[in-house]
Amino acid sequence: MPLPKTIKWVTFDVYGTLIDWESGIYDAFRREAKRDGVEIDRAQVIQLFHEFSADIQSGSYELYAEVLRQTAIKVAEAIEWDLEPSRSGFLPDSVPRWTAFKETNTQMKKFLGKYQTALISNIDDKLLGHTRRHVPADVDLVVTAQQVRSYKPDPSHFNEFARRIGGKKGWVHIASGPLADITPAATLKVPTIWVNRTKAELPVGAKKPTEEVKTLLEAAKLLGL
Repeated sequence: MPLPKTIKWVTFDVYGTLIDWESGIYDAFRREAKRDGVEIDRAQVIQLFHEFSADIQSGSYELYAEVLRQTAIKVAEAIEWDLEPSRSGFLPDSVPRWTAFKETNTQMKKFLGKYQTALISNIDDKLLGHTRRHVPADVDLVVTAQQVRSYKPDPSHFNEFARRIGGKKGWVHIASGPLADITPAATLKVPTIWVNRTKAELPVGAKKPTEEVKTLLEAAKLLGL
């Protein structure tokens, strides 16, 4: 799907796209493990986080705070850190400290000034409320996993957003997750911009984005900002 000639709506994934969540996740694990004298490897913990959280999200719906607690326990087990399950709340409790990428606020203000905007996120409403303190808050719509009771890559987020705005015309989705966001959006024929900050290869099974960029600045330029 090409980018529409007339763009009305621009939607954003939040974590990984606007918020540097991997740094926030690592910092949370590092802080808690340090209490037990345990050193952790960032790359290993982040990889395990993504694997375990995706597996948990594929099951019956639970609030994202609970997904984070269960993920913390599984990661600790995998790295042989003897974490008491009662302490697993350190991970959802860390979400308010997950900060935006340096470019986020400057670029988001450009989008907010020209297009209608929305956040489409795999999180619950309460935790997203904490995150919105770090980014411009005056978006027009928000769709969360809690609202649709499912997690991307299930298409429910995108179907719900299309229902709310009355269709898909003039809509572009910007995201960093090729499997969680780009694939379901592209499957529904929504034009996508993949923000690939790490120069990652497109995963097996992922749909190709309409455009690929390294930063939000490049995404903004694509849309005439």
